[in-house]
Amino acid sequence: MKLQRKNRLRALSLGAVAVSGALALTACGSDDTGTKAGGDKSASASTNSSAVKCDDAKGQLQASGSSAQKNAIDAWVKQFTQACSGVQINYNPTGSGAGVTAFTQGQTAFAGSDSPLKPEEITASKNVCGGSPAIDLPMVGGPIAIGYNVPGVDNLVLDASTIAKIFDGKITKWDDTAIAKLNTGAKLPSTKIQAFHRSDESGTTDNFTKYLKAVAPSDWNYSGGKAWQAKGGQSAQGSSGLAQQVKQTAGAISYFELSYAGDGIGTVDLKTDAATPVKASVENATKAISSATVAGTGSDLALKLNYKPTEEGAYPLTLVTYEIVCEKGNKADTLPATKAFLNYIASEDGQKLLTDAKYAPIPAEIIAKVRTTLSSLS
Repeated sequence: MKLQRKNRLRALSLGAVAVSGALALTACGSDDTGTKAGGDKSASASTNSSAVKCDDAKGQLQASGSSAQKNAIDAWVKQFTQACSGVQINYNPTGSGAGVTAFTQGQTAFAGSDSPLKPEEITASKNVCGGSPAIDLPMVGGPIAIGYNVPGVDNLVLDASTIAKIFDGKITKWDDTAIAKLNTGAKLPSTKIQAFHRSDESGTTDNFTKYLKAVAPSDWNYSGGKAWQAKGGQSAQGSSGLAQQVKQTAGAISYFELSYAGDGIGTVDLKTDAATPVKASVENATKAISSATVAGTGSDLALKLNYKPTEEGAYPLTLVTYEIVCEKGNKADTLPATKAFLNYIASEDGQKLLTDAKYAPIPAEIIAKVRTTLSSLS
């Protein structure tokens, strides 16, 4: 009897372990948005679909632009269209530059851009906004990760000066003295550095080079902008293209949003004025973005980022993606769907999805201004 009882308890214990293992495997799966299913379930659990207000939204909504926010848009669209089945949202991650151009040509209801509108773009927007200017609405924050593929090197620390020299072709080997000084004890190979940059106009490029200009001006002598200006290096289309090149190329290094840094891609810790190098994480990016200030005027909420934060643990290489929309003069057939979708992504529930997708929510004070502005779109 004792032996039977012992065997029965052992079987129950093994069964519990099997169930636990099955649950763990389920949580680690991937869904069709490219995000972890575990994160998606958590997001779904924390998102109340009844909080999505469809109002009179219906039909198709065309939008394009920033590839940086694609994974966030995918998660948002999935939740929104489940609640508002009469709306179809088509977002094309063509890059910030192409997205703004498509918007100012009247091809889309809104655009995504990792850089605020330039004066000439605001002027151009009046042609499709009935004489009213388009405005920048910050919706997505996050770290720009510097991804690398150096076999045998699991942890890598770089500072702005060294990064600038790498992407300007002045440092060409992974065992260069400048890199070695920042990584004492690491076994750095003499592998050639393969630096990749965006081939398309990109707000990610704009923000990456703004960081280098602000922190290492003597090592980055370029004016900056959405188009890559430094000579040499290799290029690829979109953030996903850069991430793919890093993953498959030994010795590669590039820059893209943290959500694209998947398996096989290490991310650089940034050496700042803080005591400890800072990791690229949502939490650390949020600390840096929290010190941003509103630089836009009127209803425009363009932000000025702080690339030299003093707070310990603040990751300064960040970007903010804006949804660009007409303040007034929106097309009557797309305005209800545009307002409903943008209201949802700016809502508390919409912003909650960002952390699971490796993005940083917009600070509370700023997103409150976004919600107020959205209510007056016409």
